[in-house]
Amino acid sequence: MFETMKAAYAKSDKGDAAGFTNWRRYSTQAYVSDTHGGRYVQNWGNTAAKAYGNYESAGTFPQGAKLAKDSFAVNAKGGVSVGPLFLMEKMQAGFNPDSDDWRYTLIMPNGSIFGTTNGAGSDNVAFCIGCHQSVTPDQDNVLLLPEEYRVR
Repeated sequence: MFETMKAAYAKSDKGDAAGFTNWRRYSTQAYVSDTHGGRYVQNWGNTAAKAYGNYESAGTFPQGAKLAKDSFAVNAKGGVSVGPLFLMEKMQAGFNPDSDDWRYTLIMPNGSIFGTTNGAGSDNVAFCIGCHQSVTPDQDNVLLLPEEYRVR
């Protein structure tokens, strides 16, 4: 399934859609994320986001920190389908005060971009900001994976 997901996201013209698999994976296995549509997800972070591995003690992320969640769904008959790729990137100060300068991008399995903060389809990812603000300022808008799935 992983290779199928990787190929699906690589159809996007957004470089991180194909490159995130070279980042560090912070989840030991896929787990169900209710905040991401009840899909199975895994958590990834680039080098600038290395503090993510400190989880609750990560602090504020620097500009350039990028986090990704690939996703897939399993239907009642056991069929598996690729879900969206969820990306967030810490931008320069002032980029978007409502998101604490995080840019959210949602890439569909066909490579199309459903929306990106301050860009095309921005309204489509506004819900990301609302959900992620539930953990600010303590976690700089970064939702953490359940403890039992964390890489230590």
